[in-house]
Amino acid sequence: MTKLRQRMIEDMRLRGLSARTQEAYARSVRQLAVHCGKSPDLITEEELRRYFLHLVEVKKLARPSITIALCGIKFFYERTLERDWGVFDVVRPRKEKKLPVVLSRDEVRRILRCVNIDIYRACLTTIYACGLRLREGTELPVHQVDSDRMRLIIVGKGNKHRHVPLSEATLQMLRELWRTHHSPRWLFPTRTRQGVAYSVAHDCGPAKYCNVQVAFRKALQKSGINKRANVRSLRHSYATHLLEAGVNLRLIQVYLGHASPKTTAVYTHLTREVTETAKEPVERLMDGL
Repeated sequence: MTKLRQRMIEDMRLRGLSARTQEAYARSVRQLAVHCGKSPDLITEEELRRYFLHLVEVKKLARPSITIALCGIKFFYERTLERDWGVFDVVRPRKEKKLPVVLSRDEVRRILRCVNIDIYRACLTTIYACGLRLREGTELPVHQVDSDRMRLIIVGKGNKHRHVPLSEATLQMLRELWRTHHSPRWLFPTRTRQGVAYSVAHDCGPAKYCNVQVAFRKALQKSGINKRANVRSLRHSYATHLLEAGVNLRLIQVYLGHASPKTTAVYTHLTREVTETAKEPVERLMDGL
Protein backbone atom coordinates (compact mmCIF):
# COMPACT_ATOMS: atom_id res chain seq x y z
CA MET A 1 0.00 0.00 0.00
CA THR A 2 1.40 3.40 -1.01
CA LYS A 3 1.76 6.19 1.51
CA LEU A 4 -0.75 8.27 -0.45
CA ARG A 5 -3.40 5.54 -0.32
CA GLN A 6 -2.71 4.96 3.37
CA ARG A 7 -3.11 8.69 4.05
CA MET A 8 -6.46 8.75 2.23
CA ILE A 9 -7.71 5.72 4.20
CA GLU A 10 -6.69 7.37 7.46
CA ASP A 11 -8.52 10.55 6.43
CA MET A 12 -11.65 8.54 5.65
CA ARG A 13 -11.44 6.79 9.02
CA LEU A 14 -11.08 10.11 10.80
CA ARG A 15 -14.17 11.33 8.92
CA GLY A 16 -16.08 8.27 10.16
CA LEU A 17 -16.88 6.84 6.71
CA SER A 18 -18.11 3.25 6.61
CA ALA A 19 -15.86 0.45 5.37
CA ARG A 20 -17.98 0.09 2.23
CA THR A 21 -17.69 3.81 1.46
CA GLN A 22 -13.94 3.72 2.04
CA GLU A 23 -13.61 0.86 -0.41
CA ALA A 24 -15.69 2.64 -3.07
CA TYR A 25 -13.77 5.92 -2.69
CA ALA A 26 -10.36 4.22 -2.85
CA ARG A 27 -11.45 2.24 -5.92
CA SER A 28 -12.52 5.46 -7.67
CA VAL A 29 -9.09 7.04 -7.16
CA ARG A 30 -7.33 3.85 -8.26
CA GLN A 31 -9.38 3.72 -11.49
CA LEU A 32 -8.49 7.37 -12.15
CA ALA A 33 -4.77 6.65 -11.70
CA VAL A 34 -4.94 3.60 -14.01
CA HIS A 35 -6.74 5.61 -16.70
CA CYS A 36 -4.21 8.46 -16.58
CA GLY A 37 -1.21 6.15 -16.15
CA LYS A 38 0.33 8.12 -13.30
CA SER A 39 0.14 8.66 -9.57
CA PRO A 40 -3.07 10.56 -8.68
CA ASP A 41 -1.13 13.37 -6.99
CA LEU A 42 0.49 14.14 -10.38
CA ILE A 43 -2.80 14.44 -12.26
CA THR A 44 -3.75 17.95 -13.33
CA GLU A 45 -7.16 19.59 -13.06
CA GLU A 46 -7.53 19.49 -16.87
CA GLU A 47 -6.75 15.76 -16.93
CA LEU A 48 -9.37 15.26 -14.26
CA ARG A 49 -11.95 17.13 -16.36
CA ARG A 50 -11.16 14.95 -19.38
CA TYR A 51 -11.45 11.82 -17.25
CA PHE A 52 -15.01 12.64 -16.22
CA LEU A 53 -15.80 13.47 -19.84
CA HIS A 54 -14.54 9.97 -20.66
CA LEU A 55 -16.85 8.43 -18.05
CA VAL A 56 -19.85 10.26 -19.52
CA GLU A 57 -19.24 10.06 -23.27
CA VAL A 58 -17.16 6.90 -23.73
CA LYS A 59 -18.04 4.59 -20.84
CA LYS A 60 -21.55 6.07 -20.64
CA LEU A 61 -21.83 5.42 -16.93
CA ALA A 62 -25.13 6.01 -15.17
CA ARG A 63 -25.51 8.99 -12.88
CA PRO A 64 -25.11 6.97 -9.63
CA SER A 65 -21.79 5.49 -10.84
CA ILE A 66 -20.46 8.91 -11.84
CA THR A 67 -21.57 10.36 -8.51
CA ILE A 68 -19.67 7.67 -6.57
CA ALA A 69 -16.54 8.32 -8.64
CA LEU A 70 -16.90 12.06 -8.11
CA CYS A 71 -17.34 11.76 -4.35
CA GLY A 72 -14.31 9.51 -3.95
CA ILE A 73 -12.03 11.57 -6.15
CA LYS A 74 -13.23 14.85 -4.66
CA PHE A 75 -12.55 13.54 -1.14
CA PHE A 76 -9.01 12.56 -2.15
CA TYR A 77 -8.11 15.91 -3.71
CA GLU A 78 -9.90 18.19 -1.26
CA ARG A 79 -9.26 16.32 2.00
CA THR A 80 -6.06 14.35 1.47
CA LEU A 81 -4.21 16.65 -0.96
CA GLU A 82 -5.99 19.85 0.17
CA ARG A 83 -6.57 21.09 -3.38
CA ASP A 84 -9.57 23.34 -3.96
CA TRP A 85 -10.38 22.70 -7.62
CA GLY A 86 -13.37 24.22 -9.36
CA VAL A 87 -13.68 21.27 -11.73
CA PHE A 88 -15.70 19.37 -9.12
CA ASP A 89 -18.54 21.87 -9.43
CA VAL A 90 -18.55 21.49 -13.22
CA VAL A 91 -18.55 17.70 -13.48
CA ARG A 92 -21.29 17.04 -10.92
CA PRO A 93 -24.15 15.33 -12.81
CA ARG A 94 -27.59 16.90 -12.70
CA LYS A 95 -30.16 15.27 -10.48
CA GLU A 96 -32.62 13.02 -12.24
CA LYS A 97 -36.26 13.73 -11.51
CA LYS A 98 -37.76 10.27 -11.89
CA LEU A 99 -40.68 8.92 -9.93
CA PRO A 100 -39.95 5.48 -8.48
CA VAL A 101 -41.77 2.38 -9.70
CA VAL A 102 -44.48 1.39 -7.23
CA LEU A 103 -46.28 -1.94 -7.14
CA SER A 104 -49.80 -2.42 -5.83
CA ARG A 105 -50.36 -4.71 -2.85
CA ASP A 106 -51.74 -7.38 -5.17
CA GLU A 107 -48.73 -7.10 -7.47
CA VAL A 108 -46.33 -7.49 -4.54
CA ARG A 109 -48.15 -10.67 -3.46
CA ARG A 110 -48.11 -12.06 -7.00
CA ILE A 111 -44.38 -11.48 -7.37
CA LEU A 112 -43.47 -12.95 -3.99
CA ARG A 113 -45.58 -16.05 -4.69
CA CYS A 114 -43.48 -16.63 -7.81
CA VAL A 115 -40.20 -16.78 -5.85
CA ASN A 116 -39.50 -20.51 -5.68
CA ILE A 117 -36.66 -20.65 -3.14
CA ASP A 118 -37.84 -20.14 0.45
CA ILE A 119 -34.88 -18.12 1.71
CA TYR A 120 -35.08 -15.69 -1.22
CA ARG A 121 -38.81 -15.29 -0.78
CA ALA A 122 -38.37 -14.65 2.95
CA CYS A 123 -35.63 -12.08 2.28
CA LEU A 124 -37.70 -10.21 -0.33
CA THR A 125 -40.78 -10.35 1.90
CA THR A 126 -38.80 -8.82 4.77
CA ILE A 127 -37.46 -6.08 2.49
CA TYR A 128 -41.04 -5.16 1.55
CA ALA A 129 -42.61 -5.61 5.00
CA CYS A 130 -39.96 -3.42 6.66
CA GLY A 131 -39.06 -1.00 3.84
CA LEU A 132 -35.40 -2.03 3.71
CA ARG A 133 -32.66 -1.32 1.21
CA LEU A 134 -31.22 -4.35 -0.58
CA ARG A 135 -28.09 -4.65 1.54
CA GLU A 136 -30.00 -3.91 4.74
CA GLY A 137 -32.22 -6.90 3.98
CA THR A 138 -29.67 -9.38 2.69
CA GLU A 139 -27.17 -8.57 5.44
CA LEU A 140 -29.63 -8.59 8.33
CA PRO A 141 -28.02 -10.01 11.50
CA VAL A 142 -30.00 -12.20 13.89
CA HIS A 143 -29.25 -9.97 16.88
CA GLN A 144 -30.97 -6.99 15.25
CA VAL A 145 -34.39 -8.60 15.59
CA ASP A 146 -36.02 -7.26 18.75
CA SER A 147 -38.95 -9.64 19.22
CA ASP A 148 -39.90 -8.19 22.63
CA ARG A 149 -40.56 -4.74 21.20
CA MET A 150 -41.52 -6.05 17.74
CA ARG A 151 -39.00 -4.09 15.72
CA LEU A 152 -35.88 -4.42 13.60
CA ILE A 153 -32.78 -2.42 14.47
CA ILE A 154 -31.35 -1.36 11.13
CA VAL A 155 -27.85 0.01 10.55
CA GLY A 156 -28.25 2.02 7.35
CA LYS A 157 -26.13 4.36 5.28
CA GLY A 158 -23.40 6.13 7.20
CA ASN A 159 -23.83 3.68 10.10
CA LYS A 160 -27.04 5.45 11.09
CA HIS A 161 -29.31 3.35 13.29
CA ARG A 162 -33.08 3.31 13.02
CA HIS A 163 -35.95 1.21 14.37
CA VAL A 164 -38.48 -0.33 11.98
CA PRO A 165 -41.80 -1.89 13.08
CA LEU A 166 -41.93 -5.67 12.77
CA SER A 167 -45.25 -7.44 12.21
CA GLU A 168 -46.12 -10.70 13.93
CA ALA A 169 -46.42 -12.48 10.57
CA THR A 170 -42.93 -11.32 9.53
CA LEU A 171 -41.44 -12.40 12.85
CA GLN A 172 -42.98 -15.87 12.56
CA MET A 173 -41.70 -16.20 9.00
CA LEU A 174 -38.16 -15.29 10.10
CA ARG A 175 -38.31 -17.75 13.00
CA GLU A 176 -39.43 -20.59 10.74
CA LEU A 177 -36.68 -19.78 8.27
CA TRP A 178 -34.02 -19.58 10.99
CA ARG A 179 -34.93 -23.09 12.19
CA THR A 180 -33.88 -24.40 8.78
CA HIS A 181 -30.27 -23.13 9.02
CA HIS A 182 -29.59 -22.07 12.68
CA SER A 183 -26.98 -19.54 11.60
CA PRO A 184 -25.65 -17.78 14.72
CA ARG A 185 -25.07 -14.56 12.81
CA TRP A 186 -27.24 -14.03 9.71
CA LEU A 187 -30.95 -14.36 9.05
CA PHE A 188 -30.22 -15.04 5.37
CA PRO A 189 -26.90 -16.92 5.17
CA THR A 190 -25.51 -18.57 2.05
CA ARG A 191 -26.03 -22.28 1.60
CA THR A 192 -22.34 -23.13 1.50
CA ARG A 193 -20.96 -20.55 3.95
CA GLN A 194 -23.21 -20.23 6.96
CA GLY A 195 -21.31 -17.29 8.39
CA VAL A 196 -21.68 -15.05 5.34
CA ALA A 197 -24.71 -13.08 4.20
CA TYR A 198 -25.95 -13.33 0.61
CA SER A 199 -24.79 -9.99 -0.70
CA VAL A 200 -21.37 -10.38 0.94
CA ALA A 201 -20.68 -13.65 -0.85
CA HIS A 202 -21.92 -12.51 -4.27
CA ASP A 203 -20.92 -9.51 -6.38
CA CYS A 204 -23.79 -7.01 -6.39
CA GLY A 205 -22.01 -4.36 -8.43
CA PRO A 206 -23.37 -2.74 -11.59
CA ALA A 207 -22.10 -5.57 -13.83
CA LYS A 208 -23.59 -8.41 -11.81
CA TYR A 209 -26.62 -9.15 -9.67
CA CYS A 210 -26.71 -10.96 -6.38
CA ASN A 211 -28.96 -13.99 -6.06
CA VAL A 212 -31.79 -12.07 -4.39
CA GLN A 213 -31.96 -9.62 -7.29
CA VAL A 214 -31.95 -12.45 -9.82
CA ALA A 215 -34.73 -14.20 -7.91
CA PHE A 216 -36.82 -11.02 -8.01
CA ARG A 217 -36.30 -10.52 -11.74
CA LYS A 218 -37.33 -14.09 -12.50
CA ALA A 219 -40.40 -13.81 -10.25
CA LEU A 220 -41.40 -10.53 -11.88
CA GLN A 221 -41.20 -12.11 -15.33
CA LYS A 222 -43.11 -15.19 -14.17
CA SER A 223 -45.84 -13.05 -12.58
CA GLY A 224 -46.63 -11.38 -15.91
CA ILE A 225 -46.51 -7.89 -14.37
CA ASN A 226 -45.37 -5.44 -17.03
CA LYS A 227 -43.50 -2.92 -14.88
CA ARG A 228 -39.80 -2.02 -14.80
CA ALA A 229 -39.59 -2.99 -11.15
CA ASN A 230 -36.62 -4.19 -9.13
CA VAL A 231 -35.91 -5.00 -5.49
CA ARG A 232 -35.87 -1.28 -4.67
CA SER A 233 -39.49 -1.10 -5.86
CA LEU A 234 -40.49 -3.13 -2.79
CA ARG A 235 -39.15 -0.35 -0.55
CA HIS A 236 -40.95 2.30 -2.62
CA SER A 237 -44.16 0.28 -2.45
CA TYR A 238 -43.84 -0.08 1.34
CA ALA A 239 -43.66 3.70 1.78
CA THR A 240 -46.52 4.37 -0.63
CA HIS A 241 -48.77 1.75 0.95
CA LEU A 242 -48.12 3.13 4.45
CA LEU A 243 -48.97 6.62 3.23
CA GLU A 244 -52.20 5.35 1.68
CA ALA A 245 -53.04 3.69 4.99
CA GLY A 246 -52.81 7.05 6.78
CA VAL A 247 -49.38 6.71 8.40
CA ASN A 248 -47.79 10.10 9.09
CA LEU A 249 -45.17 11.12 6.52
CA ARG A 250 -42.70 11.99 9.27
CA LEU A 251 -42.95 8.44 10.66
CA ILE A 252 -42.39 6.99 7.20
CA GLN A 253 -39.30 9.17 6.89
CA VAL A 254 -37.95 7.68 10.13
CA TYR A 255 -38.75 4.10 9.05
CA LEU A 256 -36.98 4.58 5.72
CA GLY A 257 -33.98 6.33 7.25
CA HIS A 258 -34.25 9.44 5.08
CA ALA A 259 -32.26 12.42 6.29
CA SER A 260 -34.56 14.94 4.60
CA PRO A 261 -38.38 15.00 4.51
CA LYS A 262 -38.11 16.14 0.88
CA THR A 263 -36.86 12.66 -0.05
CA THR A 264 -39.89 11.01 1.54
CA ALA A 265 -42.32 13.57 0.12
CA VAL A 266 -41.96 12.04 -3.36
CA TYR A 267 -44.33 9.27 -2.27
CA THR A 268 -47.16 11.76 -1.92
CA HIS A 269 -47.24 11.86 -5.74
CA LEU A 270 -47.66 8.09 -5.99
CA THR A 271 -50.60 7.32 -3.71
CA ARG A 272 -53.88 6.00 -5.04
CA GLU A 273 -55.71 9.04 -3.63
CA VAL A 274 -53.63 11.41 -5.78
CA THR A 275 -54.30 9.30 -8.87
CA GLU A 276 -58.03 9.10 -8.20
CA THR A 277 -58.28 12.88 -7.75
CA ALA A 278 -57.56 13.45 -11.43
CA LYS A 279 -59.50 10.45 -12.73
CA GLU A 280 -62.94 12.07 -13.04
CA PRO A 281 -61.71 15.33 -14.69
CA VAL A 282 -59.71 13.26 -17.17
CA GLU A 283 -62.77 11.17 -17.95
CA ARG A 284 -64.74 14.37 -18.66
CA LEU A 285 -62.13 15.43 -21.19
CA MET A 286 -63.18 12.47 -23.32
CA ASP A 287 -66.91 13.32 -23.30
CA GLY A 288 -68.18 13.68 -26.87
CA LEU A 289 -64.86 12.66 -28.48
